[in-house]
Amino acid sequence: MTVSADTNTMPGGAGRPAGANVMRSQARVPDFFIVGHPKCGTTALYRMLRSHSQIFMPDIKEPWFLAPELRSPMRAEVLGRRPETLEQYLALFAPARPDQRAGEASSSYLMSPSAAGRIAELSQRARIVAILREPASFLRSLHLQNVQLHVDTERDLRRALALEDERRRGLRIPPGSPRPQALLYSEHVRYVEQLRRYHDLFGRARVLVLIYDDFRARNEATVRRVLRFLEVDELAPIEVVEANPTVAVRSLHLHRAVQAVQVGNGPVAETVKASLKTITSRRLRHAGLRAVRRGVVFGAPSPPDAELMAQLRRRFAPEVMALSEYLERDLVGLWGYDGLA
Repeated sequence: MTVSADTNTMPGGAGRPAGANVMRSQARVPDFFIVGHPKCGTTALYRMLRSHSQIFMPDIKEPWFLAPELRSPMRAEVLGRRPETLEQYLALFAPARPDQRAGEASSSYLMSPSAAGRIAELSQRARIVAILREPASFLRSLHLQNVQLHVDTERDLRRALALEDERRRGLRIPPGSPRPQALLYSEHVRYVEQLRRYHDLFGRARVLVLIYDDFRARNEATVRRVLRFLEVDELAPIEVVEANPTVAVRSLHLHRAVQAVQVGNGPVAETVKASLKTITSRRLRHAGLRAVRRGVVFGAPSPPDAELMAQLRRRFAPEVMALSEYLERDLVGLWGYDGLA
């Protein structure tokens, strides 16, 4: 699909003002979007789909361009440069062949209140893929990832949840947290509200809702379902991929130090990097840092707090019941909510 686009303005008018000499050109826009949630298999799905010969997905996962309220320049330091203008965003899809479906995966789009509208403005016939996970396990995994990415410095999930009201008012935000919205954990599990935004704009036929349990238990069959939805060859070979396993941060101080060396933040990092350069090759430096992260900074997470998990399941039981009715699928039984005291 192509679009005649103002290459300096973001859809919805949220981009930078266009210049006097605005370039207008025919550009390829995405045919489909994996909209989230994070920690629900979106990275694995992205990797498996982009290996299909009839699908093009850019090297950058998570462009985040269509959810500007959730983006931050600080994130780019860790994950690499992200598109800032519509021209840069559309350039991601320029290499796609005419016979390929072009798509992108940004796990923030499902939570974002504005992304659905921006996607519709860019491509009204786009196809949408969402993945949902049982709320308590989802929030635990998301919290561990936020600590890993320095989004949250509160390592205890119970205390992080208790801080939501203050953080919603802009208080108790960790210094340098690039995405304060990600700290509002309960906002992520407003599943029916999030799905309705996409159904209202695209209709149910163009929105494929996957359940994380299916993706984990029947990985290949679920991916082939996505291929049918995208109307590409569903019989093509599929290599099963597991990405972004849940880990726990053992030491926040060491994690920050390794992160600083990797991205080159501050005079201490520059001094350490300069010393490393005198005694090691670049390849060995990167291999060493990865080894430190794997063996010292990160480790297998502790078992979940059973009492907290039960509290969360009781808290989000109404959302699960509403979602079951909305999707006409018994998620109450699948996720064990029918046995709650």
